[in-house]
Amino acid sequence: MNYGRKLILAASLVAMVSSTPAALGADSKKAGDHQRVERLPLPDGNEFPISSAVTVRAGTDTYFLSGALAPVINKDAPKGSVAAYGDTETQTVGALNAVKGTLARLGLTMSDVVKMTVFLVGDPAKDNKMDFGGMMAGYKQFFGTAEQPNKPSRSAVQVAALAAPGALVEIEVIAAKSR
Repeated sequence: MNYGRKLILAASLVAMVSSTPAALGADSKKAGDHQRVERLPLPDGNEFPISSAVTVRAGTDTYFLSGALAPVINKDAPKGSVAAYGDTETQTVGALNAVKGTLARLGLTMSDVVKMTVFLVGDPAKDNKMDFGGMMAGYKQFFGTAEQPNKPSRSAVQVAALAAPGALVEIEVIAAKSR
């Protein structure tokens, strides 16, 4: 093959490859605007209020929120005590309300949360075991409800302690929203 033919072949290949993404984009727009955030439900119709996985597609802004603690609810309780912050359910609701407030400052809502990590300290009133049931009672007020059906992927783990003495719950989230 002579040099001229090789050059034409190479130019044709470059033109074809460089036009492919545009053509694919045009086809996907014809097919309709796909969701930028997709949530995979748990298998077998499990109604537990989390997603197995969440896909965040290109064209979506992602927000990483620092861990949130519940506020002190009993100023008369000894400083740094569980009584100052409340039980696990109360602290979960307080921490999630703090998350909700941060999201609102960003123009987001709880429905934009795609990933959550919950850190639970063992509750002294429960033989120093994490109160998963109490956390779930608070969590279910915010996720998988009729008002807010979106469910993030989530992990919950017991930790030895949190930075604030008396805190039993810390929650960090990742949120995503289409541009």
